Order: sequence, then structure tokens, then C-alpha cells
Amino acid sequence: MKTSDNSYQEDIFERLKKNKSISSDDPQGYRLQQASFATKALLVPMNNSADPKEIRNLLSQITGSAIDESTTVFTPLYINYGKNTTIGKNVFINFDCVFLDLGGIIIEDDVLIAPKVSLLTEGHPIEAEKRQSLTVATIHIKKNAWIGANATILPGVQSEKMLW
Repeated sequence: MKTSDNSYQEDIFERLKKNKSISSDDPQGYRLQQASFATKALLVPMNNSADPKEIRNLLSQITGSAIDESTTVFTPLYINYGKNTTIGKNVFINFDCVFLDLGGIIIEDDVLIAPKVSLLTEGHPIEAEKRQSLTVATIHIKKNAWIGANATILPGVQSEKMLW
């Protein structure tokens, strides 16, 4: 643990929930990769399933919260962590979407997400000497939003009833 800064003592996932940056020398950094591979182990069967109930069940395991039966997900869906994603009721997620959710993704009810949409809560500092660090900011997609095909939503975006 870093002695001059108490931030390393707090759990890395708790820091991410608070949208705190993670430095490249963070002693808990390895946990991000471990969590990502655990998610991938669930993504493989989910992305190979054609059963909507099984897809919702596996996605519930990935996110750590129940996915309502009114929600439809067309696979493949790619997620790097999952536990920082919440998905409301009557949501439609089309094929080939990417969710990088370490910074948190909130998808409210009645949202439509078209094919190849990327929700990216993660980035890196512009300064070259800090670029290996991870910066995050929550994406919040509000009720009735429609995100069109190939849209990329960047860290910190909050929608209203918007169309991208």
C-alpha cells in the first residue's frame, strides 16, 4: 500500500464507483484484469446463446442485478466488468454493443440501443507521462432515450430523451 496517500487503501472498485482515477502503479490494478476475465467467462456462453431467458440470466450474473424479463438483448454484447452496469425495464440492446463500465453505466427504462453502440466510461489522461493511468466517469442514459447505430458515448455523458 502507498504510505503517503490513503487512496490505495480503499478498494479499487469503490474508488472507480466514485469516479476516481487509477494510477498505472496502483497495487490493486491487477484486480481489474482478473474481474474482466471472470466477466469474459460468462460472456462466452451468453454470446453463444439464442435463448432470451438464458441471456438475461447470464447478464444478471455479469451485472450482479436482475435483468427484467421485459428487457431484450441481442448478442453479441461485450462488457469488460459488468458490476457497474444497471439496466432498467423494457430496454432493447441490439447486436454488437460494447460497454466499458468501470466508471458506471446507468440505463433507465424504455431505452433503445441500436447495433454497434459503444458506451465507454473509461479513458486516459492527455498528458503523455500520465497516459497509463485510468480515468472514469459515469454514463447515464435516461428513460426513453434512443441511441442510433454506431454511436459512441464517452465518459460522463448524461442523456435526456435524446437521440444519438
